[in-house]
Amino acid sequence: MPRKKRYLLYICVLVIGLGIFLNDKQIYADDEDQGDGQLVYVIPIEREVERGLESFLRRSVEEATEEGANHIIFEIDTPGGLVDAAKNIASILQNIDVETTSYVVSDALSAGSYIALNTDHIYMAPHASIGASGVINSDGTAADEKAQSAWLSNMIGAAESKGRDPLYAKAMADETIDLPEYDAPEGKFLTLYPAAALEVGYSEGTVQNRQEVLHDLGLSNATIIEMKTTFAEEVARFVTSPVVIPILLSVASLGLIVELYSPGFGVPGFMGVSALLLFFYGHVIAGLAGMETVLLLILGIGLIIAEFFVTGGILGLLGVGSILGALFMAGYNVTHMSMSIAIAFIVAIIVGVILYKFIGMERGIFKRLILTDQTTTELGYVSSVNRLELIGQEGITLTPLRPSGMVELEDERVDVVSRGSFIDVNERVKVVKVEGMRIVVRKI
Repeated sequence: MPRKKRYLLYICVLVIGLGIFLNDKQIYADDEDQGDGQLVYVIPIEREVERGLESFLRRSVEEATEEGANHIIFEIDTPGGLVDAAKNIASILQNIDVETTSYVVSDALSAGSYIALNTDHIYMAPHASIGASGVINSDGTAADEKAQSAWLSNMIGAAESKGRDPLYAKAMADETIDLPEYDAPEGKFLTLYPAAALEVGYSEGTVQNRQEVLHDLGLSNATIIEMKTTFAEEVARFVTSPVVIPILLSVASLGLIVELYSPGFGVPGFMGVSALLLFFYGHVIAGLAGMETVLLLILGIGLIIAEFFVTGGILGLLGVGSILGALFMAGYNVTHMSMSIAIAFIVAIIVGVILYKFIGMERGIFKRLILTDQTTTELGYVSSVNRLELIGQEGITLTPLRPSGMVELEDERVDVVSRGSFIDVNERVKVVKVEGMRIVVRKI
């Protein structure tokens, strides 16, 4: 490996390593001498709800519980996200023995509202909102009836578990509920703003900042531990995004295909391998993939490499199958992963066809794997001589023709065949057809 590339690799590893061990929390108290012995953890729920966020919340809640926290505050600002991740986060919240509070800083929409409903208390900033929790597919269309029914049940269950009126949770996820007094007539999902949320019991107060939340909870002098995502968790959140996954796989396939047409191992191959490794790294950090997935990936790569040295194609097919299996094992949703792989496969085919058309097989790895030399006539190679000048010549059979044999034509011995009939030796024959090496005669 060239020295510059080696140094670049070392720097990348160092940055990742430092990111993993960076401090992921801040500790402070309004009055360190009068903390009242109370400990409050503040955990942010920001951006989209996905499996990377779930991993961060699981770690944060476990730490808060182990450290003996008296209260956990979740500061929410999210437009929603994956239903599966939201359900898993709700399960984490429901199993916490510590008292919990959601402080809606801006938006707690869709999956965000469901998460908030699974906490003991809800406070909202003056311009915050909560609701609009209908289930939609990745293409923006409404989910099927089965998915809608299951989600509606989860919303109602979350509200009831914390003593809230389930009607409004139901209206957030079911547009057939008619609540015109809260600007949610039939055909529109319910979204509650601070005053309405306070009125229906979905908020315990409208506050300007976190300090007012702490004051209302009687925790003004508590020691606050503010959790932050580590560098590794930020990578995991980015990589596990439903939008990023097909892009990463497409970059991986694009880089590897271009590398096949490049001499040596260069930038395209590095990009392709990096995208693939980043995909698995993020999913391992997010808890979606274990060591068995990594081992299956390594096995697949090893089989593909072995295919270059063993003929047959079986090892290559097994290698591709192993990598695909690892991708599906790492994915959180089979349907989404299938779509992502299909997109990457289409990109690879299109790029491969374009490169083959304009570059051919004369560069890159194909130059070493595929024999491109040709024995053309221009280079002096002749596969056979077409003896058309023999047509019409007469000769004497030197051997019986049954139907093939030998004939003497103008002092030249030639292998011929008859038209199917037997011709004895010393018979006069005439050449009637020449087809490549095949010379056909008939008896005169």
